[in-house]
Amino acid sequence: MFCNKPLGANEVVESFPVGRRLAFDSGKGRLWVVCRSCERWNLTPLEERWEAVESCERLFRGTRIRTSTENIGLARHPEGLELVRIGEPLRPEFAAWRYGDQFGRRRKRLIIFGTSVGVAWLGGVAVASSLALSGLVGGFLGGFLGTLPQGLILRWHNNKQIARFAHSDGKVRELHPAVRDTTRICPSDDEVGFAVETHMGKSPRLGWGRYLTDQREWFEGEDARRAMNAVLFLVNYGGAGREAVKHAVSSIESHKHPQQFLSDVVGDQSRYGWGGVPGWIHKMSKPTQLALEMALHEEDERRALEGELWRLEQAWREAEEIAAISDDLLLPKGIVELAGGTEENRGAD
Repeated sequence: MFCNKPLGANEVVESFPVGRRLAFDSGKGRLWVVCRSCERWNLTPLEERWEAVESCERLFRGTRIRTSTENIGLARHPEGLELVRIGEPLRPEFAAWRYGDQFGRRRKRLIIFGTSVGVAWLGGVAVASSLALSGLVGGFLGGFLGTLPQGLILRWHNNKQIARFAHSDGKVRELHPAVRDTTRICPSDDEVGFAVETHMGKSPRLGWGRYLTDQREWFEGEDARRAMNAVLFLVNYGGAGREAVKHAVSSIESHKHPQQFLSDVVGDQSRYGWGGVPGWIHKMSKPTQLALEMALHEEDERRALEGELWRLEQAWREAEEIAAISDDLLLPKGIVELAGGTEENRGAD
């Protein structure tokens, strides 16, 4: 073992409950515990590997938050265990199952709010109707309160939401609900692939919860990504029904990858024109708005995982050399020769 500090424990791999990051190679039957303190890879004994390696492979395939390079993949299990898979990468899978629950919860939360406020209004109807001052007054108030549409209540609630994000200049930007109608997305040549224009300030209220905006700002690079995440939070605050989520998921899956979906939406500006200017978020269909939020979220997770992959691959190459020597030393000489020699000799053939 390379390090004397505790390796931690996991409650996921029953046959090997040691470690918070496990690296495994199903093809060669190797299992390492990666120390989170010194980042060294500790090869496990032969007799403890096989069942654990099978469990790790199964868990990795069942984990949707994952990313891979040509030789190595990284995934995080909901329990917190990190799995590093060595070998040919698996086909990326879109985590569709998560978003049905997520947008469904938002929708349910808003419906509960609207129902609660509606009940309160109906209570007002009952009070007004029971007033002995005048049958006319009671009837008028009761009729007015009773006909107040729930949709108006929900719209008022939506227009009270504010989204904030940290800009690269160190200042926090505050987005008001009006940005749902005053934000557009445009193609860009940088790594992010898009820029965002939005009217961020607010003027005196105009109509039911609507604002005239007087401050236009462009966001590029990582600021564009943060701004779009904040805008889409406001756009999709009320969640969506099952069919809308289903169409959103289908849109992404038909493009094979969330990044490809993003590129196509940003590139096809003609579908979202308004006032002679393309790219407006509010001109997109609800499934497209939902799919944009999903795709951005998937890309954020992928990028977070990829940040560690290069370092992990370098550590794996070093650990693999040691593991090859260690495993060959434990086998009788005749078996090694029968199998084609040592790892070094086999690689030279």
